[in-house]
Amino acid sequence: MSVSMDSPQKSTRRQFLAGQSAAQAARDLVDRALPDDELPPTSSAAEPFLVTFSRRAMACDFEVKVRAGQFRGAAEHVMAALDVVEALEAQLSAYRDTSEISAINRAASDAAVRVDPALFDFLETCVELWRLTQGAFDITAGPLIKLWGFFRRQGAVPSAEDLARTMALVGSDKLLVDRAARTIRFAVPGMELNLGSIGKGYALDRCAERLRQSGITDFLCHGGRSSILAGETGETDDPSGWRIGVDDPLRPGRRLAELRVRNRAVGTSAATNQSFFHQGRRYGHLLDPRTGRPAAGVYQSTVLAPTAAMADALATACYVLGADAAVECCKSLPGVALFMVCAEPEGGMAIKTHRLAEGEGTVLAPA
Repeated sequence: MSVSMDSPQKSTRRQFLAGQSAAQAARDLVDRALPDDELPPTSSAAEPFLVTFSRRAMACDFEVKVRAGQFRGAAEHVMAALDVVEALEAQLSAYRDTSEISAINRAASDAAVRVDPALFDFLETCVELWRLTQGAFDITAGPLIKLWGFFRRQGAVPSAEDLARTMALVGSDKLLVDRAARTIRFAVPGMELNLGSIGKGYALDRCAERLRQSGITDFLCHGGRSSILAGETGETDDPSGWRIGVDDPLRPGRRLAELRVRNRAVGTSAATNQSFFHQGRRYGHLLDPRTGRPAAGVYQSTVLAPTAAMADALATACYVLGADAAVECCKSLPGVALFMVCAEPEGGMAIKTHRLAEGEGTVLAPA
């Protein structure tokens, strides 16, 4: 079915000037493309197609895919869910001076800062993930990210003195968390929070929460394709779920493997897109908070987990830990599976997996 952009729209010039027409236009298109009498919610059409809604946030494109005609009023509900993502970016981004995280970074060295209830719970979860990963995931790595120039994408190798001074500011054990008062304080002046390694996953969890509250249970959400959250059966009625591709980190455009995901999240970490060279050596943006230096030895880490926030955090942690330690970390975590692409000492790469169920992961190209 095709949709003509030349068809009459309900949106008016006044709505456009008020910032309303983009949302209305999307609703209009879906209403015309998916009439209720053509594809009712119980439709068993032989070839169902997906409708994709997109929103730019957190420096990437967030998308929600739903099957056409499966849920009445889907356009309205999906767009409301994407509004949640946009609101979370305004709250969580360390790159916005007006965000709540930036306000915490400015004030928490001097006094305890009272935090929004949902954000407080999220920060407590981040501290627990720091414990579970033995420090390989750490939201207090903000000063390190700035030191290495990755905050503004201006990579630079720091001096040993600067690195030692910055490491004194890193460590979630230096976060003073008061649950009764719902406050956060930094034990060391100069600390900074940066949620870049988990923020997209958390936003997907909240987005999916909004979708499910609206009765939409069959969906696929992703943020920049590295953070993915799947709902029910997938683009077809296949009970094995949604098909998720795992790209080859060394050969752009080649798909290395395929995952099948249902009511589960997938997070992938790799230093492919953010790195710099210095004196013939490549430095990636995924830093080990325990040493202060870029992690090495892993090309790509993909984690399947119950929530997108956990998948994102563990993907980063497993990249930092390396294959053997990553497997040990994941053994104690129910519902967590691992697909890693690691560097071989003699060159090339090796695929390491842990707890992937039969049919859940298929390697499409040899390592």
